[in-house]
Amino acid sequence: MLLIAVAVLIVAASLVVSRLLVRDLSNQERRNVEVWAEAMHQLNTADETADLALVLRVLEGNKNIPVVVVDPQGEVQECRNLNIRQESEADSIRLVKEEARNMRAGGRVIRVGDWEVCYADSLMLRRLAWYPYVQMAVVLLFVAMALLAVVVSKRAEQNRVWVGLSKETAHQLGTPISSLTGWVEVLRETYPGDEMIAEMSKDVKRLELLAERFSKIGSRPELHPENLNDTLEAVAHYMQRRVSNRVNLTLCLPEQALIVPLCASLFEWVVENLCKNAVDAMEGRGSITLSAGEEDERVWIEVQDTGKGIAAKNFKSVFMPGFTTKKRGWGLGLSLAKRIVEEYHGGRIYVKKSQLGQGTTFRIELKKA
Repeated sequence: MLLIAVAVLIVAASLVVSRLLVRDLSNQERRNVEVWAEAMHQLNTADETADLALVLRVLEGNKNIPVVVVDPQGEVQECRNLNIRQESEADSIRLVKEEARNMRAGGRVIRVGDWEVCYADSLMLRRLAWYPYVQMAVVLLFVAMALLAVVVSKRAEQNRVWVGLSKETAHQLGTPISSLTGWVEVLRETYPGDEMIAEMSKDVKRLELLAERFSKIGSRPELHPENLNDTLEAVAHYMQRRVSNRVNLTLCLPEQALIVPLCASLFEWVVENLCKNAVDAMEGRGSITLSAGEEDERVWIEVQDTGKGIAAKNFKSVFMPGFTTKKRGWGLGLSLAKRIVEEYHGGRIYVKKSQLGQGTTFRIELKKA
């Protein structure tokens, strides 16, 4: 904001100073034309004995101000410094008369007796009049480039924070997970028939999957052709075991396989995140519909809920880091989902539709394998 304010002040000051300078030079040129017109009048009215050396010097001294001298009958008697291209003498006279009319319409005319001396701004004055606008464009371009550099720098810094946080999280999870894995094996050998140990083993494997996901956030994962139906079924199976009976999860998948290039572990994370947000939006009561299909060269996935909905003005804001409607939460889930879908899978994620009090539908689009 400070940079923009300084740029605006520079442009405003430049415009004011330039306009004052152009006004002063314009007045100076008018005085010069008045002297030139008087010299022309002296030349036309002088007798044979008059000394016209000074008059001729004044007339020849005008090298840059366009002038047209018109007699009382409207005929052109003299013109100087006009840049006119013509094909014939008649065409030349017509163009000079048009220039004189334009000068007269702009109020740039000096009357000397019955004659009129029409004039226009010199080339230097016209260039000076345009200069502040060129300068303004350059300053605005500089400001735009500076702002772009700030945005790119900020985004790069955010990416470094993402990578650092993800790598550190995966690293910190690694040691306790390894320890838990060892203890589960000890328990399995000590109590081979205990069903709780099997459930503990599943939870430990889940932690291993989470650590793997965090480690892949920091670097571009490898994509492999996967059946999207299998991935969505795994997510639905996982969510059904972790939501209350008051939440009805419906899976609508086509019979044919949907083969897309995926990093399955990361993409499951995206869909799980959308389902968990749906459960929170419904406050633990409602229905979630997880569906998929294909259109032309793309595959789509939709997560529809019957929650409280999202205001239209927040359709894009929900994917920004820090945006959340929960009392507890960092607002990073959908931001991570957008990064995984768009940067890692080359797809698109957006709010397809939402109505307050009725529910929301998120849509993901991916390219086919």
